[in-house]
Amino acid sequence: MSSPKVLFGFHAVGVRLKTAPKSIIEIYYEATRRDARMRQFLDRAREAGARLIEADSVRIAKLAGSHGHQGVAARVEPVAQVTSLDELLENLEAAGIEQPLLLVLDGVTDPHNLGACLRVADGAGAHAVIAPKDHAVGINATVAKVASGAAETMPYFMVTNLSRTLNELKERNIWCIGTSDDAPKTIYQVDLKGPVALVLGAEGDGMRQLTRKTCDELVSIPMKGAVESLNVSVASGVCLYEALRQRGG
Repeated sequence: MSSPKVLFGFHAVGVRLKTAPKSIIEIYYEATRRDARMRQFLDRAREAGARLIEADSVRIAKLAGSHGHQGVAARVEPVAQVTSLDELLENLEAAGIEQPLLLVLDGVTDPHNLGACLRVADGAGAHAVIAPKDHAVGINATVAKVASGAAETMPYFMVTNLSRTLNELKERNIWCIGTSDDAPKTIYQVDLKGPVALVLGAEGDGMRQLTRKTCDELVSIPMKGAVESLNVSVASGVCLYEALRQRGG
């Protein structure tokens, strides 16, 4: 196993308490904070049998590498996760899940955007988020904080060659649908009930040309006002929740 890592903030630590309490080495909490949210959090931590250590805000900020820790940080052992996209897709098939829902991000380099995308993917029940290694941000503390725990639960795969990965998805009969401002069809006019990978580019530049060409179909998100495009995490939410709606979620 790799070395322990740090999670911070109520959501991120709370999700780990819920999903893998035994992986928590210790939780540091700000003793001077006695509000209802902290009391409820500490009750849950004690119920889970976590080791609690009183600390001041400066020590917690040092541990977290951020001042946005909300008075809570935890040292945790990494949780064993699926190591490859192939393994994930095979596990889904073995579990009888025939309509995987994947989110593909091309060129999302902002950790706040990635964190928000992971959070919305988790909320909409997507099975994984995929990004290219050379045009993306990895999971860091900021991503984990913004993701509110979803960085722990949502499989995130960084692939060497995105267009090759899209072609591999197509070989598995997963329909690759890209978003583009100039596409004639909207997200509401395509069938998202089958196996689908929704492909979104970073705002401004959009998808790279090769990614765009590799998609089976391009769709747009209707824009009725003055602005031309949405933030990528908001666009991800629109697309994923439309898929969820069509699937009867």
